[in-house]
Amino acid sequence: MDSPPNKVCVITGAAHGIGAATARLMSLHGGMNMVLSDQDKEAADQLMHHLNTIRPQSCIALATDVSDPKRVSQLMKAAVDRFDRLDVLINNAGIWPKKVARTADTDVADWEKVIGVNQSGVYYGMKYAIPYMVEQGGGLIVNVASLAGLKASPNHISYAASKYAVVGMTKTAALEYGKKNIRINAVCPGYTDSQYMDQLHSTKPEIKSRLLKATPLSRYAKIDEVADAIYWLCSDQASFITGQTLTIDGGIGL
Repeated sequence: MDSPPNKVCVITGAAHGIGAATARLMSLHGGMNMVLSDQDKEAADQLMHHLNTIRPQSCIALATDVSDPKRVSQLMKAAVDRFDRLDVLINNAGIWPKKVARTADTDVADWEKVIGVNQSGVYYGMKYAIPYMVEQGGGLIVNVASLAGLKASPNHISYAASKYAVVGMTKTAALEYGKKNIRINAVCPGYTDSQYMDQLHSTKPEIKSRLLKATPLSRYAKIDEVADAIYWLCSDQASFITGQTLTIDGGIGL
């Protein structure tokens, strides 16, 4: 990544999966100071210690519930208080509904939780990060959406609604802040090797062969492949790209 070593990156949902893989790329290859945000503080601390062993004092970890605007505001302030600036925000934190169900059978509390984390959490991240970026003359934001934000996802209405919202918010904010030198894009992963897919396979073993058959590349995305796409969008190689959704789905959405 073409960036000076004092740039600062905040990642939500940083302790596992795509978030952790992206944090390693940003820190070890991008030379960035990292703020790792996750409700799993123990796992975030482990990653922090690993990154600090390689690049001393380059990383902090904070427990944050992204559905709480006060906590998100505190997260951005903590990043600036510690490192004096905020250059990159990766809105990665996200959850699946607890119950797979048709729209009329969806649990309202489950709906509110998914929307709170996946949709409101992205909004709060942008709301509280952008003023710092405007003040310092620019910044980069990547929002992690999903293929479910581009096409129908039956039995997952809360997840689909939240990810469609992420795509829309990304485009809206990109239009609003392009002239402030802030680029805002989204990635839309398809089916990805993850804990959720492992859980899905355990409850519905037959689904893996069906999904792989429907995917032109005949496999799931690797977590590192999604992280690579996020990393590229934050690089100077993508310096004229904003308001876009980069789909990483092996062709299943075609």
